[in-house]
Amino acid sequence: MMRCVEMVAEEDDDEYAKLVRRMNPPRVVIDNDSCDNATVIRVDRVKKHGILLEAVQVLVDLNLVITKAYISSDGNWFMHVFNVTDQDGCKLQNKEAIDHIQKQCLESEDCLASPAATWPTYGAAPAEDQSTCIELTGTDRPGLLSEVCAVLASLSCNIVKAEVWTHERRAAAVFQITDEITGLAIRDAGRLSRVQDLLRTVMHGDGRASSTRAGGVPVGAERRLHKLMLEDGAGGEEAVAGEDGRCGRARPKVVVMDCTERQYTVVILRCRDRPKLLFDTLCALSDLHYVVFHGTVDAERGSKEDAYQEYYVRHVDGRPVRSDAERLRLVRCLEAAVERRASDGLELEVRTEDRVGVLSEITRVFRENSLSIIRAAIATRDGTAEDTFYVSDAYGNPVDGRTMDAVGDQLGDVVLRVKKRGGGSGHDAKTVAEGGAVSVLGSLIKGSFQGLRLIRSYS
Repeated sequence: MMRCVEMVAEEDDDEYAKLVRRMNPPRVVIDNDSCDNATVIRVDRVKKHGILLEAVQVLVDLNLVITKAYISSDGNWFMHVFNVTDQDGCKLQNKEAIDHIQKQCLESEDCLASPAATWPTYGAAPAEDQSTCIELTGTDRPGLLSEVCAVLASLSCNIVKAEVWTHERRAAAVFQITDEITGLAIRDAGRLSRVQDLLRTVMHGDGRASSTRAGGVPVGAERRLHKLMLEDGAGGEEAVAGEDGRCGRARPKVVVMDCTERQYTVVILRCRDRPKLLFDTLCALSDLHYVVFHGTVDAERGSKEDAYQEYYVRHVDGRPVRSDAERLRLVRCLEAAVERRASDGLELEVRTEDRVGVLSEITRVFRENSLSIIRAAIATRDGTAEDTFYVSDAYGNPVDGRTMDAVGDQLGDVVLRVKKRGGGSGHDAKTVAEGGAVSVLGSLIKGSFQGLRLIRSYS
């Protein structure tokens, strides 16, 4: 009898939700007139857990920069306002992108779905059973990515896409692989088991390796990486005390306060702005099971710490933060979410013809020249491998010119782009034409490569 009552209650809740949606249809307004320097996107719809993060992910997946945001979601309804620009600081004019926001994402029922527990693909989603997903977590060390790529190449696995993050001596990676012969997902359970066993050996037993076949999974590899690093213990619980973060950068400032009259916890974050900062902080709050009821985001303040975020949150069970231990964990996890994507090191772009084992060869050259990979994004498009690496030397120091000369010589017939050191806006201030001796690249790097984008084709 009790079970029957519960089933009736669930059906009533579903019918009520449908009624609310019919009475208050979702609305997305994209306005290029009300703000001088940004496109204003207003989103009104029925409230559902996770919908704020899903909406922000739609925007960052389109490479839009969120300069301001206003969040309000009391009761059964939410209203969010985002000021966005493209990567060049211009208003959004692309009709395809506007249609994508309005029709395919924010106004669709799919946007109401909660984030998937399994690893999702990213970019252009492959067809069902087209690839296999591999997740790795464990202790970071120089040469780790090279060893992982070598194992996959030895087992005739082609890496189609991958994201690799490191933070506080821990590493997390998500690989999308296919079978070398068929070009499709690996179906053989015994082979998948061998892949996992060898990868666990590479991780020296301090980590995990798991695989799952792709098939209709949603977008969001970076979303999965945040969760992996939190589950692995790299969520900030062991953050180093002090004012300086990675490479001497000032740590983000996070303040957690009580708002007793409304039973909220107030979270205030101040740090240097960078792409996807809002997305990363919302991932941290969501992974810790906090719900944002109100919030303000401002990345146009013009000060040294030019990003300001303020949230009024409660735990999913309806309570605010209750203990000092919970407060400290929230602070450290937000710091880690901000820092783990920080673009430390020298940014390298490598482009070459795609083939099985090419990533293993590239990372082997890095390892043999004592380069440590801080972060990596690997992708293949139209038969071309387009990989981005953030690297330092084995001790976390900047890479010198002689090392880059050696890397260029050994990489062979590839296009290597050496971009400015991390921490900037990501825009290229100057381009140096191809040609000249390899040593030109080294001498330029020995000097100031701030603001330069050096392009050199080695052959």
